[in-house]
Amino acid sequence: MKINNTIGIDMSKSKFDAYIYLNQAIGTFENTRSGYSELLRWAIKDNTIDINETLFVLEHTGLYSENISVYLAEKGISFLIVPGLAVKKSLGIARGKSDKIDARKIAKYAYQRRDELMPTQLSGKTITSLKKLLSLRDRMVVQRGGYKSSFKEQSLFLDKNEFKAVLQAQEKMIIFLSKQIDHLEKQMDELIKNDVQLKELFSLITSIKGIGTQTALYMIVYTDGFTKFKTWRKFASYCGTAPFPNESGTVIKRTKVSHFANKKIKCLLDLCSKSAIQHNREMRAYYKRRVEIGKDKRSTINVVRNKLLARMFAVVDRKTPYVELMKYAA
Repeated sequence: MKINNTIGIDMSKSKFDAYIYLNQAIGTFENTRSGYSELLRWAIKDNTIDINETLFVLEHTGLYSENISVYLAEKGISFLIVPGLAVKKSLGIARGKSDKIDARKIAKYAYQRRDELMPTQLSGKTITSLKKLLSLRDRMVVQRGGYKSSFKEQSLFLDKNEFKAVLQAQEKMIIFLSKQIDHLEKQMDELIKNDVQLKELFSLITSIKGIGTQTALYMIVYTDGFTKFKTWRKFASYCGTAPFPNESGTVIKRTKVSHFANKKIKCLLDLCSKSAIQHNREMRAYYKRRVEIGKDKRSTINVVRNKLLARMFAVVDRKTPYVELMKYAA
């Protein structure tokens, strides 16, 4: 797609501001389907560039930007969802803030990079549903953990007869949340089973020792069925396991990973790497060999993370399950 103009959109809960970069026109619209229709009519009327050569750009604001994304996709309008931090860091020092100013900044950010930007492609319905279910499950797991922690502490120090109601209420909440978490997991299993392509991906990924159900689901969701990232190295950069040089002038320090990362995926890969070191003979031998020659344990665990990532992308690319070659060694 050739991009000759950009429209920056700053979303909020009830309304949003839009700014046409070349025309310097600005409008405010309701965050509803009728508001999206009004946006398109305004964009066509006030835009000197063909709408098919115009890129709509909006910050990733979760639920607030979801409906407009679906609407633009339905209408065949090219749009791009960008991280707010990318826009903020690209434009230097700023004084003052408003929704209209933010819309102009987004339009400017996209126009300056129009030759390198690619429009966003929305995920399929199954992956979108999986993502929402995983997010809700995570919140429930955190809430259950909080109740478990307080219940355990209070059970030790509170009089069980005097504070019976307090303890029983928390115990019931733990049981209720556990049932809901199980229900969500069954829903996700059904979604995977009913989608032939995702079922195959799930089977391939979990054939690797150390990769569990939750990691496989998150990998499918955040790679959009292994279509968003061409190589495992690019995904390693996204999830924060790729080491980068750390030097300035004559000062050279140890390479380190970036804190700009998907922390959830990174955490899951960390757990997977430690599980693989325990239960996969090849990984355990590799870990011991590196540590014995003086390599740092943390960097070795990070190497194992990347090995697991490389294997996931490899089995998906080959469309064959992982084979543990070490068990065939003499």
